[in-house]
Amino acid sequence: MKAVEIKKKIFDIIEPLDNSDLKGKAVDLALVFLIIINMVLVIADTFPIPDRLRFIFYIIEIISVVIFTIEYILRFWTSDLIYPDKSKAMARIMYSFTFLALIDLFAILPFYIPVIIPLDLRILRTLRILRLVRLFKVNRYTSTFSAIIAVFKKKFSQLLSSVFIVFLLMIIVSVLMFNVEHDAQPGKFTNAFSSFWWAIATLTTIGYGDIYPITAVGQLLNGIFAFLGIGLVAIPTGIISAGFVEQARDDKSESEEKHDEKCFCPYCGKKLDK
Repeated sequence: MKAVEIKKKIFDIIEPLDNSDLKGKAVDLALVFLIIINMVLVIADTFPIPDRLRFIFYIIEIISVVIFTIEYILRFWTSDLIYPDKSKAMARIMYSFTFLALIDLFAILPFYIPVIIPLDLRILRTLRILRLVRLFKVNRYTSTFSAIIAVFKKKFSQLLSSVFIVFLLMIIVSVLMFNVEHDAQPGKFTNAFSSFWWAIATLTTIGYGDIYPITAVGQLLNGIFAFLGIGLVAIPTGIISAGFVEQARDDKSESEEKHDEKCFCPYCGKKLDK
């Protein structure tokens, strides 16, 4: 069997275009299961566990890294099939900087970096936290996460505009609150950054209670900002909700079009009996 044919078969398994492909489904389920195991290990790592059990966790870690590394290499090798109009080198460069490819890379780097570069154990523990990046790899194997990303991509400009407006309002209110409350509470409203922390807690309705206005003008400003915050926070929520509705409608239309295509003969164009 030629290398080209082997590459195409591997590509069809790891990047199945047909949802009914059994081999592709089996690989996807196995990788999702492995990611879930890694998630459990990360959580278990925060508890005091016996050394024997920790050694078992380390073995599972090595097996996971080996599998994820092989997966990354195979995806990198077959990436020129994703961009057939590009040269092999350019296709692989383009693939390397895609979101999912970066997630795959960051999922295995925390294991290899300490092996290549000797690091302080405290830094090593920090790098181990990056194992959580593996959770994002689930996105590659489920349609639900893909739909979420599609919605955020479609509504990115609107979300960015709404977030910018909220951020701008928070800065304005923070500066106003600092000027109103600084003389009354110099230890609380020390600068615009402390006022900005108050704005975050108020806008998100968390209300930690560590910093709040005590003057009449400050309390009035706080009340106005709190009411405005309810509406402003609802804007991104509404945009995302509308995006999901549009995505569901588009998926339904696409499904109906595929169904209609199956009702006609691809050769003569006559309608087939259902």
